[in-house]
Amino acid sequence: MGWLTKIFRGSTHNISEGQHQSKPAEEATWNEPSSSTVVTDVISEFDTEDIDRAIALSLSEEEHRKSKGAGKDLHLDEDELFARAIQESLNVESPPRARENGSPPRAREHSSQPRPRENGSSNGGHSFQQLPYMFSSGFRTCAGCHSEIGHGRFLSCMGAVWHPECFCCHACNLPIYDYEFSMSGNHPYHKTCYKERFHPKCDVCKQFIPTNMNGLIEYRAHPFWLQKYCPSHEVDGTPRCCSCERMEPRESRYVLLDDGRKLCLECLDSAVMDTNECQPLYLEIQEFYEGLNMKVEQQVPLLLVERQALNEAMEGEKAGHHHLPETRGLCLSEEQTVSTILRRPRMAGNKIMEMITEPYRLTRRCEVTAILILYGLPRLLTGSILAHEMMHAWLRLKGYRTLSPDIEEGICQVLAHMWIESEIMGGSGINATSTSSSSSSSTSSKKGGRSQFERKLGDFFKHQIESDTSMAYGDGFRAGNRVVLQYGLKRTLEHIWLTGTLPF
Repeated sequence: MGWLTKIFRGSTHNISEGQHQSKPAEEATWNEPSSSTVVTDVISEFDTEDIDRAIALSLSEEEHRKSKGAGKDLHLDEDELFARAIQESLNVESPPRARENGSPPRAREHSSQPRPRENGSSNGGHSFQQLPYMFSSGFRTCAGCHSEIGHGRFLSCMGAVWHPECFCCHACNLPIYDYEFSMSGNHPYHKTCYKERFHPKCDVCKQFIPTNMNGLIEYRAHPFWLQKYCPSHEVDGTPRCCSCERMEPRESRYVLLDDGRKLCLECLDSAVMDTNECQPLYLEIQEFYEGLNMKVEQQVPLLLVERQALNEAMEGEKAGHHHLPETRGLCLSEEQTVSTILRRPRMAGNKIMEMITEPYRLTRRCEVTAILILYGLPRLLTGSILAHEMMHAWLRLKGYRTLSPDIEEGICQVLAHMWIESEIMGGSGINATSTSSSSSSSTSSKKGGRSQFERKLGDFFKHQIESDTSMAYGDGFRAGNRVVLQYGLKRTLEHIWLTGTLPF
């Protein structure tokens, strides 16, 4: 099953001179957005007039001194006088800013605000130039406190003007004095607040997912559970549950089975662990087939086995189609001896201990000698595998010809899918004939309900069948399910009996 890879690039906001520009986000890529605040002061009209008047006065005095023949040491260069007049006019102190409550003017430089470098910036990437201080006699309304800004410093961004202390982070509600900030929608954030709220965290190690070499946030996600994790966990030995395929989080520990598989605690809760424990489920599957008018007349043994025993039995079987890389069920036709699990193993910490097995000799009394199922899987998964193998047995016992893998495996997957669907729709789990005290699913079913996770697990096993990419099991199921929905199961099986193919 393929895993999803996500790379995000979001909107980047550049704010300059009160204009807000944004680049729409793409579907697959995302860059952490940043914005820049601009500190702005303006020169008033009446100050400009004072400057012009001072310049005119200086020029008049110069002409007057020349007409009187004053000494050269009393004359200054015209450009120097011009510059001095401008400098003196700029040294005039700004009038106080009007406030509604009569408080002292708020416009002042904050020491906590980082200053940009000449050829770079404090954030290490963007270049900012510090604007000169200017003063205004006009009045503007702050978008934060809605009072008049009056004279002095203000911020111009997001299409509005602000008192510096009124431009606040949407998360912590504290002023943003940084030259860079992040945006989400129409809300500004400190870069640290934005990261804490929006930067994805790994569901395995609980850390922020790092960026790749291109500066993009890249992670993997399970196609059903949507569990997000760092790409490194695919190669660092992080185990997966052999049932639900979720990765093991760092703060929890999966149970280690004696054959090397790992099982999460949720799947362990309804796991079928030995042959005797599986018999009530076997009876339920037989009743399901009877309800479809497909009763299996012969008594076929059902055995729960370890992975090694299942692989050995598969090697001893002359014919059959197997779902690699791991086979979890097998319908046998040959005589052989298999090792079956006699009693539920004991738990010691996070390990399965004291597995008790015994040899079981299979004798050929009909076309099917036994059905083998891998132990330690949740009840719904065990039942779907058993329903699949039961269909193999039914086809052989009814004398169907040798079928191609996509036809036989496909129709067997259709029956497994039908059984899971009936369990999910029924919602009552194992019926009252289930007597295994060791299976928690039996207890829940007698109460007439199933846990939320078990229902979700049933949906996952359905999803696995529906999304299988193999030719025999995946394509075979989709073709078989399509004709069963169109013509019905009975007519489909009749057509397979006659032609060995699916109806068109």
